[in-house]
Parts: sequence; structure tokens; C-alpha cells
Amino acid sequence: MIDLLIRAKEKDLGGFAVRRVLPHPKRRLVGPFIFFDHIGPAKFPPGKGVDVRPHPHIGLATVTYLFEGEMDHRDSLGVHQTIYPGDVNWMTAGKGIVHSERTGDDARKNGFTMHGIQTWVALPEAHEETDPEFHHYGKADLPVVKTGGATLRVILGTGYGMEAPAKVFSPTFYVHADMPEGSTVPVSNEHEERAVYIARGQVTLDGETLEEGDMAVLSPGSEPEMKAMADSVVMLCGGAPLPGKRHIFWNFVSSDRDRLERAKADWTGSAEGGFEGTRFRLPDGETEHIPLPE
Repeated sequence: MIDLLIRAKEKDLGGFAVRRVLPHPKRRLVGPFIFFDHIGPAKFPPGKGVDVRPHPHIGLATVTYLFEGEMDHRDSLGVHQTIYPGDVNWMTAGKGIVHSERTGDDARKNGFTMHGIQTWVALPEAHEETDPEFHHYGKADLPVVKTGGATLRVILGTGYGMEAPAKVFSPTFYVHADMPEGSTVPVSNEHEERAVYIARGQVTLDGETLEEGDMAVLSPGSEPEMKAMADSVVMLCGGAPLPGKRHIFWNFVSSDRDRLERAKADWTGSAEGGFEGTRFRLPDGETEHIPLPE
């Protein structure tokens, strides 16, 4: 049932840690999912917070989903959106977008816990240069089904007879399963590529135990059953495999290596030009940026 078991690796992002799952040396993508970070849980005392300075993306869509905390998103389209637990921020970078992610004033003043998942979805070649867009969907906008004592919420694409509201560019499967101890969930085989990630708790997958921080990439066509051995939060992701190879440099994804080089030059040139009348622009109210890494 399990093709590959991936154990998340902790990475320091400056003041808080994430557990990185994808990309993995033995598995670059699961369906269109090319990047998967488990954020926290991280406790911030009053006066502290997250400050991810403006940075660019191309060739992908970002998906932010929180279990606890909140985050302010600002981008070069002029969008300012606060995300809360159960909401979805779906940002299509396409030919290029710049955004920042920061803790809002109230949360920073009072202290908070940050816990969630941030993923990147690679775009099909025909859509890699699409115009950038941003869409926010509140918790109440997402379809929900209850099965085997668990509650399933479809974040993106289709699953369990439901479809999420966000426009996706290829067949996609992304579901949040809230599983009280003893509950069971069959893993739908609707999509060819699928993985199960344990964000909290402990589950068995047809008898094999998975702990927090484990991602199990499943065999095509299999339909194993998950059982929660403790109160658990599980993320299911996948979809159709993307044709062709995807290359990654920093925050850029493309099927064309030369496109990555142009994106590097565009970001460096935009910074040198003060972001005025350049390929990339800063979000409103922002003056900082993350330089291109060496």
C-alpha cells in the first residue's frame, strides 16, 4: 500500500521551524504538489511574530492552510488578506507575483500559536505563464463530509464526492481530515497519485503505524483505511501526475531551466531598479525584500 515513507526534516526559517516533506530526493512531486511544509506548532510571545519579507514566485500556485494562528498576506496585485484557521489562501503565481507573509498587529501584540501547512502546486506547462491571481476562501466555503467518525474538508480539487471552490489547473486532491481517536477514513483511489501526511497524532494505515511528521506515498489504485490511534489531524494530497520535468530554484518552478534564469535576472534587476517600473513590484506598504540567494 505504501510506495515510500518520508519523514519530515526540520528547517529553521529564522525564529520558527518548519518540517519540510516535499521535495524529497526519492520523490519530487505527488500529483501536482511539489513543495510541502508543516509550519509549527510554534508559540510566539507578545511582541514577536512571523515576518516573511516580500519575495517572488513563478510557475506555481501557493496554498496556505492553518490549524491555529493567523497570517497577513500582501501581494503585488494589491491584495491584503488575513487568513484564519480553516481558510484557504490560493495564490496563482503564473508568470510572476511578489508577496509577503507577516503576523498582524493584534496577534503580535497578544502572542499566539502558529500551526499549519503551506504547499506549492506546480502548474501544467500550458498554464505556467498564466496571469497571476489571488483568491481567498473562508472556512465556511469549503465542502465538508463526515465518515467513520471523522470530519473531512476538501481544500482543493475533488475528493469523497465533493469539489472545492478554488479553480485548479490539473486534477488535484487535497483534504483535511480531523480524526478523533478510533475514527476511520478510507483513502479514496479517485486520483492516481496520493499521499497521507500526519500533522498531529498517530494513525494506522492498513495496520502500519504513522507518526506525526510522516508522509506515506501510496501505491496507485490502492484504497487503504486509516484509523486514528489518538486524536489526529491528517492531510491527504495528490492528483494526476504532471507531464514533463519540473525544475526548482528558490521560489521559482518551471519546466524550462532558461525560464528560471530569466526569473533570477528579473528579481535582481527589479531590486536594483528600486522596483519602479520593473518586472516585479513590491506589495503596497512594503519596502523590504528578500535578495536572490547565492
